[in-house]
Order: sequence, then C-alpha cells, then structure tokens
Amino acid sequence: MARTPTIEILVGAFVAAGLVALLFLAVRVSNLGAAGGGEGYRVTALFDNVGSLKVRAPVSMAGVRIGRVENIRFDPEALQALVTMQIDGEIDRIPDDTLASIFTAGLLGEQYVGLDPGGSESYLREGDRIGLTQSALVLEQMIGQLLFSNQEETSE
Repeated sequence: MARTPTIEILVGAFVAAGLVALLFLAVRVSNLGAAGGGEGYRVTALFDNVGSLKVRAPVSMAGVRIGRVENIRFDPEALQALVTMQIDGEIDRIPDDTLASIFTAGLLGEQYVGLDPGGSESYLREGDRIGLTQSALVLEQMIGQLLFSNQEETSE
C-alpha cells in the first residue's frame, strides 16, 4: 500500500491541533492564563480560617470576577491568615467598609473570595486592609456542631 504525503500531513496537522487544544484546556483548568499582568492594586484581609482557599482563586463582586488571590500567609501578630488580593485596575470604586467572605463554588467546588460592598464614601486603595471578614465554613465543623446539638437534645 502506497503512502501519500498528503495523508501523512493531514494526520500530523490533526495530531498537532489536538495537542494545542489539550494544552489550552490544561491552562484554562489550572487558572494559569488568568494570572494577570500586574495591573490594578492590592488589598489585604485577615481571616480566622481560609479553608482550602488557594492562590489564584477568583475574587468576585456581584458574581463577576474582579481580581485574584495573590498570596496567603499566616500573620504571627494577628494569629490569623493574611490574604492578599490583586483587584483589577478598572474596579476602583470599592467602598472601604466592604465585607470579604470566603465562599465555595457549588457543593464541593473550589473556594473564592466574595466582596460585598458597603456604603462608605471613601474607596479601597493600594495597600489597604479590608476590616470586615467572614471566614470559610468548614464542613467538618458544621457536622460536629450538628452532632453535638443532637446529642444535647437526646440527653435532656
């Protein structure tokens, strides 16, 4: 059976297109493509518990992504987790009394930071700290509280 160069070229192009699509999918799933170019400003927030929040997790307001989590570290003075967020530059009117909460996308999805704006006339700027925070809900703690409350009810 004679091989023609056109069939070999078509098969090669098909395999190359498949590899490019696979690479694109891997970048989209890992959030590497949305790392940002450093434009915008950074704000921080202290949380008692960040759950499984990860670097590059979305920061959203009203369900729209407006930034990314840039860094998570332990603050030895406050004894809390310090989360640094990179907010997009065009979003420059976030009130400084905004509430930052850690939510879970779906039942067992990834965690993200949700911002709920306050009513202040002044706005967050580079290096500001969000004072109002709500930590992540930890499923194991909720189950433990439920079991403990049921045990108290049965003992009474």
